[in-house]
Order: sequence, then C-alpha cells, then structure tokens
Amino acid sequence: MADSDGEYVEDLSDDDLPTAAPAAGAGGRHATRSSGPVKDVARGGDKKDGKQGRRRAAWEDIQRSWDTVVEGADGSLSSTVEGLLEAGKRQRLLRDTTPLQRGIIRHVLLILDLSFAMTEKDLRPTRYLLTLRYATSFITEFFEQNPISQLGILGMRDGLAKPISPLSGTPTVHLEALGKLRTQDPQGSPSLQNALEMARAGLFHAPSHGTREVLIISGALLSSDPGDIHTTIASLAADRIRVSAIGLAAQVAILSEICTKTKGDYNVAMHEEHFRTLFMGVTTPPPTRTKEQNQSSLLMMGFPSRTIAKAPTLRVSRVRADADPEHAPRAVISSSLPSAELARGVVGRGSGVGGGLLFCVSCGV
Repeated sequence: MADSDGEYVEDLSDDDLPTAAPAAGAGGRHATRSSGPVKDVARGGDKKDGKQGRRRAAWEDIQRSWDTVVEGADGSLSSTVEGLLEAGKRQRLLRDTTPLQRGIIRHVLLILDLSFAMTEKDLRPTRYLLTLRYATSFITEFFEQNPISQLGILGMRDGLAKPISPLSGTPTVHLEALGKLRTQDPQGSPSLQNALEMARAGLFHAPSHGTREVLIISGALLSSDPGDIHTTIASLAADRIRVSAIGLAAQVAILSEICTKTKGDYNVAMHEEHFRTLFMGVTTPPPTRTKEQNQSSLLMMGFPSRTIAKAPTLRVSRVRADADPEHAPRAVISSSLPSAELARGVVGRGSGVGGGLLFCVSCGV
C-alpha cells in the first residue's frame, strides 16, 4: 500500500521554539510570547508583588450606610434614626447662612395632586402614598419651625379644587384630615386654576404683616382649567402670593411660569430622598422681599400687668370695685359714661382717669 499519509509530527508549542538572542547594543529587554510583556518599574509598572500602582475599583470605595448604624442600649435602632433626622434638620438650617430678613408669621396653603397621575409607582410605594407620608412629616416639622404660623390643605381631583383642612395653627386638624385621605384613591384630572383661585380666596384676608404662600405638589403633566390661567397668575402676583411647586414627573412650562412670576421656587424631584429634601425645605421661612412686608415686620403687642390703683376701679370680667386691676399697656380708661350705664356693663370709648372701664384699643374689648 502506498504511503499516502505522512507520519504524525507533534506540533511544537511556542515555548519550545528557539528565541532569538537580543541584538548587541540593545539596552533594554525584549518581550517574548512566553515571558509576556516586560514592565519597567521606573516607568510606572508593577513591582514584584504586582499590587502597588494598581488603580482601585469603584466598588472598593463604596460607603455602606448600614456600617454607620449602631444599636442602642435597648437593642433598637430608634436612637440612631432620631440622630439621622436631627442631623438632617441641622443641615437644612445651616445650608443658607446668608443674613436675610425672614417672616415669622406665615400663612401657607398646601395643594396636593389627587389625580390619576399619583397612582404611578416610580416613587415607592406610589406617588400618592409617599406624598401623604411626607406631608405628615411636613406638618409636624412646619409647626416646630413656625409655631405662630397657619397652614391649610387643598386637593385637586376630578377637575375641581376641594378643601381638605382650613387655615389653622393646630397640627392635629391637618393630620386627621390627611389620615382620611389614605382611604381614598386618586382619580380624575387636576385643575391648577381652580386650586389657585381657591387658595387666593383663602389667603385674601391674611394680614399684611404675614407671608402668603402656596405650595403645589404636582404629579400630572396636564391641567384641566375652565378659563385663562394667566389671569389667575396676574391676580396672584398683584395680591403678593408666593407660589412654589414640586414636580414628581417632569418639568411643566405653566408651573415654571407661575413660580417665576410670583417669585416662588420650582423643582422636580429626582427620587424619594430628593423629594423629601425639597418638601422639608419649605419649612424654612422665605426672605421678605416687598417693601410693605418690611414696614409691618414689627408688631405692637400688649401683655397684662398688675398695678395698685389709688382709687377703686371696675374690672371688665366682674363689675365690682377693685384696687389692683390688670390692664394692658395699650389699654385706656373710659369715664365718659354715667355710673348707671357702667353698672349695666356698657363699654364706652374715651380717655380719662378713675371711675371708668378698661378696654383694649386694638380689639375694642
């Protein structure tokens, strides 16, 4: 049989192949396939251990939040959570150290979006439930930072504006109203114009020495308005009502225009923590910008004090003679009425000393 097939010859590997000697006069070493590339230490290559000079990976520098959590003496994490909340409050207070004149008497109306857009789950668990939870924390924090201010809540649902709680300085009223909203589902379309008109009517009788503010939490990208909303914007600017908004979806042009013309702030929440930061940032009083507010920043207040009168006088609560009545610094004594009318408890206005009735100039009582 003819030898058609040649004998099998084992292939030589690259390591068994002869390598050429380096050329004479070459000062450096050459890399071969067997030895791999040669790294010069002087040029920033690795040293013997091969670890020095290596760049650290991104995951090696990560900061894990659970590493800073320390259990309390009772084995719970309540003390750590309270410490983190207090640190957040201090950070908000120290963020803006610019010396500005801020209003301490605030009248704020919170407008919540209760439309179908709040059912989205991009903010866990849903936009609606997260907004109610943050609104509860906002109410508590608001009255801690502004104890003599007033707050009210409105809602946008089914193309209408619905009052949730009136302007009040009692946080319990607002917390109970928010608790009832948890049993309801968001539905319908929002109406910015109806909500702003209701807010404008609610803040119309607010005194000039306090601020008039509106905060909108909007999750929808539309507004079902019955008329021209630009007329409402002009009325808000004329009444010196400051409108701010926090968006949960994307930036809306009409909200940006409203906040710009009323000198408010407009931001869009990127995630849950950012939403909370923006929400709690409203608890800080805004700086007073108008000349009218600066003129009324100082209020005259009177507190009762006890003095010993030389002659018996009459008290307001009890029509009887007394030698040590309580009167306010702004109170005056009326002696223009006859003794018979004083006995019947008729309040008169005038000035004089002795034998009269005390009443307050500011309230007429």
